[in-house]
Amino acid sequence: MKFNKLLISAVCITAIFGCQNDDDNTITGPVVNTEVNFQYKTTINIGGEGASEISAYDPISKKLFTVNVESNQISVNNITDLDAPVMENPIDLSSFGAPNSVAIYNGKLAVAVEADPKQNPGKILVYNTADNALLNQYTVGALPDMVTFSKDGKLIISANEGEPNDDYTVDPEGTISIIDLSDDSVTTLDFTAFNGQEASLEAQGFRVFGPGATLAQDVEPEYITVSEDSNTAWVSLQENNGIAKVNLVSKTIEAIYPLGFKDYSLAGNEIDASDKDGVTVLKSWSVLGMYQPDAITSANIGGTEYIFSANEGDARDYDSFSEEVRVDDLTLDETVYPVANDFQNEVNLGRLKTTTTIGDTDNDNDVDQIYSYGARSFSIWSSSGSLLYDSGNSIASETLVATPTRFNDEDKRSDDKGAEPEAVEILNIGNERYILFVGLERNDQVLVYDITNPMSPSFMTILSHSGDEAPEGLLVINAEDSPNGKDLLVVSNEDSGTVSFYENIQ
Repeated sequence: MKFNKLLISAVCITAIFGCQNDDDNTITGPVVNTEVNFQYKTTINIGGEGASEISAYDPISKKLFTVNVESNQISVNNITDLDAPVMENPIDLSSFGAPNSVAIYNGKLAVAVEADPKQNPGKILVYNTADNALLNQYTVGALPDMVTFSKDGKLIISANEGEPNDDYTVDPEGTISIIDLSDDSVTTLDFTAFNGQEASLEAQGFRVFGPGATLAQDVEPEYITVSEDSNTAWVSLQENNGIAKVNLVSKTIEAIYPLGFKDYSLAGNEIDASDKDGVTVLKSWSVLGMYQPDAITSANIGGTEYIFSANEGDARDYDSFSEEVRVDDLTLDETVYPVANDFQNEVNLGRLKTTTTIGDTDNDNDVDQIYSYGARSFSIWSSSGSLLYDSGNSIASETLVATPTRFNDEDKRSDDKGAEPEAVEILNIGNERYILFVGLERNDQVLVYDITNPMSPSFMTILSHSGDEAPEGLLVINAEDSPNGKDLLVVSNEDSGTVSFYENIQ
C-alpha cells in the first residue's frame, strides 16, 4: 500500500497566544497555527544504494548537505525552490576518509569522518556552507559516528564509536569529543572512570561483553542529543544498552544510565517472533528485549527535559567474535521453557535472534532467560535515565493494520528486530504542540505521534512514499527556516539513495 499523498486522521489544533482585551476583544499577541497535516512533496536522487544517510540543512544558503557514502562525499542540493532542487558541486572527502554524519549551525557545516583503518583517530571537518571552503579540522576519537552542534552553537560534539577490527585484536576506547569553538580546543572524554562500576551497571541491564574488553573499550557511543540550555548532552550507547550523560560545562561524563529490559510477556508488548510461521500475529512470549537505542533526541516540554529514543537494537558480529544465535541453537532450561511447549520450533521462538552473552542466570550452561535485540518501539526517558513511557507494540500494531504488506518488511524481519525503529525527530510548533517522527528502516515508513503530553503520546498517521527506501536519518525544518515557509520533514533513505520531503500543508 503506497501513500503518495499522506492520509491524515489527526486531530488539528489551532493555538492562539497573547492577552485578550476585555473591552474590544482584540488579540494582542501573535497567532500560531499548530495544525498538522504532512503530505509528500518531492524526492531528490543522491546516488545508488547507500548514497543517502544523514542530511543537514542550512537556512542561510537554503542548501541541503547529505552524507553520500557511495561516493565518499557530501552531496549538496540547493532547495530554494523545492519544486526544482538544484544539485551543486559536492564536497570531496577522499583525502580525509569516509563520512558518517553532518550538522549545521550559522553557515558552518561539521562533518564526522572516520579514518582508514577506522580504529585510528577520526576527524571533524568544518566547512563554509556558502562556498564549501574548508575552515578547520579537528582530531577526535576513533570512528566519529555522529556529530552535532550545541544549541547555542558554541560547541561541536562527536560520538566516537571506537569499534574493534574484525579480528578483535584492536579495540579502541569509545569516546566523546567536545570542540570548543571559542578557542578551537578539543576535549576527548573516555569512560575509564567507570571501569570499576562494571558489575553494578551490568546488574541494572548494562552490557560489557567484548572479548577481553574493559568497560571503556566496550562502550560504543552512537548518537547525541543536547539540552535546550546547551549545558548537557545525552549519548546513546547502543550495543551496551545504555545512555551516558555529559556535562558540557565541566566537560565530564557524569553518569551511565543502564536501560534495563522490556518484557514481551506483558499485555501491550506482544511481538511477532517468527518469519516462518506463515502468519503475522502479535503474541506474548517469555522474552526480554534490550532497548539498545540508535538515534535519540530531546525536547523541553512544559519546563521538563525529555529524551526520546528509537529502540532499533544491534548485535556484535565480527569474524572472530559473534554473539548472535537463534533460539533453536540454544540449550534452554526446561523448567522455564518446557519442551512440551515447543518453544524452539521455528513457528514459535526458534527463529528469534538472541545473544550468547546473557541469559544463563544460574551458570549451569543452559539459558534461563531469552533476550532479543532492540525493543521494537520508541521510548521516553527522564533526564536521569528513568523510563517514563514506552510505545509497547504500537509500531507493530499500527503498521499491521494500516499497511500489512509492509509489516516487519513483509514479515521477513519478525525473527530479528521487527520494523527496526532507527531514527527519531521532533517538530516543535510554537512551544505549544510537539510532533514525534519515528523512522522505520525495514518498513520504509515514518510513524507520526503527538507527544504534546509526553506521558500519553497519541498515534497520528504513517508516512509512506514508495518501497525499498530504508529511512536512515530524519531532519525537521521549521517553517521560519524553510525555503517554502512550511514545516518540512526530510527523510534520508539509505537503500534507495534518495532524500524525500514531506510538507505540513496545515
